[in-house]
Amino acid sequence: MELEELQEIIKNEMGVLLYFSGENCNVCHALRPKFKELFETRFPLIRQIYLDAHENSALSVYFQVFSAPTMILFLDGREFAREGRNVSLDQLAQRVGRLYDILNS
Repeated sequence: MELEELQEIIKNEMGVLLYFSGENCNVCHALRPKFKELFETRFPLIRQIYLDAHENSALSVYFQVFSAPTMILFLDGREFAREGRNVSLDQLAQRVGRLYDILNS
């Protein structure tokens, strides 16, 4: 995916979840299905985009991703949350839920 395309998606979608992972990252592979389930069930209008940090190194640099996994959530075109390895999905769901509900009301 090219930067310009990704910027357009972020600009035009209500919400976008970028999930940067690595092929050899066990934590990445363990967290990804949990993020996927959370966002599909609780926040279905947020588009999920999964990126291999090594294959998309230019995007990783642009978004200042220096470790995997890194999750960046954009709401209404702006970065709202950035989380890494030690993320509490419950706390993230609460934070996102408030604004998500406002944006969709």
